[in-house]
Amino acid sequence: MTATRTPGVPAIEDGLLISTNPTTGAEAGRVPVADEPAVGAAVARGRTAAAWWAGLGFDGRKERLLRWRALIAERIEELAELMRLEGGKPVADAVVEVGAAIDHIDWAARNAKRVLGPRRVRSRLALLEHSGHLEYQPLGVVGVIGPWNYPVLTPIGSISGALAAGNAVVFKPSEYTPVVGQWLIDTFGEVVPEQPVLQAVHGLGDVGGWLCRAGVGKLAFTGSTATGKKVMAACAETLTPVLIEAGGKDALIVDADADVPAAAEAAVWGAMTNAGQTCIGIERAYVVAPVYDAFVAAVTERAAKLRVGEDIGPITMPKQTEIIGRHIDDALSRGGEAMLGGRDSVDGAFVKPTVLVDVPDDALAIREETFGPTLTITKVRDADEAVEKANAVPYGLGGAVFGKANAIRIARRLRSGMVAVNSTLSFVGMANLPFGGVGDSGFGRIHGDDGLREFARPKAVTVRRGPSLLPSMTFERTPAQVQRIVKTLKMLYRR
Repeated sequence: MTATRTPGVPAIEDGLLISTNPTTGAEAGRVPVADEPAVGAAVARGRTAAAWWAGLGFDGRKERLLRWRALIAERIEELAELMRLEGGKPVADAVVEVGAAIDHIDWAARNAKRVLGPRRVRSRLALLEHSGHLEYQPLGVVGVIGPWNYPVLTPIGSISGALAAGNAVVFKPSEYTPVVGQWLIDTFGEVVPEQPVLQAVHGLGDVGGWLCRAGVGKLAFTGSTATGKKVMAACAETLTPVLIEAGGKDALIVDADADVPAAAEAAVWGAMTNAGQTCIGIERAYVVAPVYDAFVAAVTERAAKLRVGEDIGPITMPKQTEIIGRHIDDALSRGGEAMLGGRDSVDGAFVKPTVLVDVPDDALAIREETFGPTLTITKVRDADEAVEKANAVPYGLGGAVFGKANAIRIARRLRSGMVAVNSTLSFVGMANLPFGGVGDSGFGRIHGDDGLREFARPKAVTVRRGPSLLPSMTFERTPAQVQRIVKTLKMLYRR
C-alpha cells in the first residue's frame, strides 16, 4: 500500500528520498539518502579525485567543463522539463535559468587560467634582489549546499568556479529538488567518467551538517539567513571557511526622471518571476512622489495580467505559503492597502500576484524576507529618503534603481553587494561580475574573478635574484648598512 504524501514535501522511505511535484504530487524521482559515513566517504573519494582533476591543469579542465556545458545545452529541454516536474517551475523560467548556468560554466572554464594562473609580481624597491610570484592553489574538496528555488543556476555558480579552480565538489542539493541535482551530477559524469570529481549526497538538513564537518576545504552555502548561521556554527568546529549567500529583501528605487513604464515592467519581473522565490527578488519599491501614482497604476496593470499556473508557478516549499500569507495579513491589518491580491492571494500551492501600498516601515512585508509574488510600494519625497529606507533593513543582497541623471549615484549609495540600473536582476546573468551580499545576506562571492578566487588559496613565493643592496634580513648587517637603510627609508617615504 502506497503511503499518502503531501505534494512537494520530501519523504524518506527505505533509505530513499522521494521528490514530488508541489502542485500535483506526481513523483519526480528517488535518490539514495546519505548517512554520516557515506558523506565522509564521498569527501574522501573527492580528495583522490581532486588530485587527479588538479593534475589536468587549466587547459584540461577547461576542455572537460566546456564539454559539460555543451551537453547541458544539448539537453536543455530535458532539464527544463525535469525542473517543471520536480519544482513546478514554468518551463520558460527553467530555460532562462539553465541558459544563465550554461554561460557561467563557459565563463569559469575560459577565465580560470587568466585569474588563477601563476604570475610574476613587481618587486618593491627595498627588496629588489627578490622577485615576487603569486599563484592560486585549489582547496581540494569543496562542499556545496544548494537551494531549491534556483536548483541549477545557483549551485552551478559555486560548482563551476570550484571545478575550474581545480577542486573536486561534493554537492548537497536541496531535499526539495534532489532529482535536478542528481541530473547535474550524472551529466558531468558522462564527460568526466575517470574520477568522482563531482558527487552528490542527498538527504535532509542533517546531511548538510555532516558535510560541514567532513573536512572539506571550503563550504559554499545558499539558503536562508537562519540556516546560514547554523552552517557557519558547524563549520567553525573545524575552522572550515565558508561562503554564505543568504536571504534578501531587495529594494527598487524609482526617481523622478525614470521611464515609468519600463520601471513598472522591470518591477513586476523582479518581484514576480519564479513566483517571487528569488533571493534577489524585488520585494520593496520606493518611488518619489511625482511619479508614484503612475508607477502604482502601471505595476498593478501589468501584474494583473500574469496567469497563475502559467506565468506564475507554485510555491515550491509548502510551508512558505504560511509566511507569505502572514506577511500580507500583517500589512493589511496595519493600514496597508492591496491594489492587487490581498488576504485571499494564497490559494493552495499558488499565490496570486499581490501589490501592497501604504505599508508601515515596521511591517513584516517591509522588514522580513517574504519570498513570494508580492511587492510593497512606498511613496517617498526624494531619492535621499528612498536610499535611507532601502538601507534600513539588515539584508544587503541586491537592488535596483530607475532614473536618468542621478541613477548611478543613487545605486552606489545602496547598501548591497549588487545593483542594477534601469533593469532588475540583470547582474545575476553577468558571469564576469561577482555575486553576493552584505549583512544578513551573507558574505563571499561567486561568479567573476572574485568568485574564482573564493575557491583557491593564494600562495606567495619570493626568489632571490642577487645580493642585497640593503641587507636588513640578516644578523650580518653592519651599523653602516643600517644607517643606509635609515637614509633610504627617509628618502623614499618622508615626503
